[in-house]
Amino acid sequence: MSVDLHAHSNRSDGSDEPADLVGKAAAKKLTAVALTDHDTLEGIDEARRAAETLSMELIPGVEISCEWAQGTMHVVVLFVESGPGPLQDRLAELQASRSQRNYKITDRLRRLGIDITMEEVIDESRVGVVGRPHFAAVLVRKGVVADIPTAFTDYLGNQAPAYVPRLRLEPEEAISLARASGGVPILSHPHTLGHTSANEFAATYRRLTAAGLVGIDAYYGDYTPDQREDLAATARSFGLIPSGGSDYHGSYKEGLELGSGRGDLDVPDSVLEELRSVHQKLVGAP
Repeated sequence: MSVDLHAHSNRSDGSDEPADLVGKAAAKKLTAVALTDHDTLEGIDEARRAAETLSMELIPGVEISCEWAQGTMHVVVLFVESGPGPLQDRLAELQASRSQRNYKITDRLRRLGIDITMEEVIDESRVGVVGRPHFAAVLVRKGVVADIPTAFTDYLGNQAPAYVPRLRLEPEEAISLARASGGVPILSHPHTLGHTSANEFAATYRRLTAAGLVGIDAYYGDYTPDQREDLAATARSFGLIPSGGSDYHGSYKEGLELGSGRGDLDVPDSVLEELRSVHQKLVGAP
């Protein structure tokens, strides 16, 4: 049986309602799906109600962007609930930083001669956290660019003219807050770290493992089967659990399907049971 432990709804930068995402997971006969929106747990309650109706398991989660000079580091945290808590309280600060950043991006785009307002971007997102994919969608709709990838390349990506940095947690802080909240921290898509050698990856894995990292997204939607198996073996060699998921975003990442990624993804449910065991130890469950 298969699971998907990395997926996004329209509460951050996906296109599906949380309940619809769960419905798609049930239709694909997944045994569990994790909702891991960026910096927010807003969609968890809706997703859980849908999962209960469909008799499937919803894993509450969140994805956190970390401070990382070489490239991009994201940490997915599974089994973290909405409500008060060390990580949950810090998420409110991250969301405020995102809001401030969005107004700065709007200003930069306008300085580049693009007629865009923050109201249009908020309308695009409708609910939840507003992010760069929503800006990208508005640029596509206005005919400024042909598609969302081009919007990032030409305007919104890290080296593009309208890019604005925002508050990010240090990796160790994100991992510590996750564990203090009963969550299980997992390094997502390590190919974005900016490393070019096995030694660099090994040094990062050792650093994060010492901080309390539990797993690595080895079974990732955009990886080839060989890459997934190699990364799973690497995770085991560092005492980490090979987790995974599609990183589904709906229409914002075309061709990347929930559960199956590009068509050949299969995340075994045994992975979930290993992660659940860690979570139960963190919260002191018998």
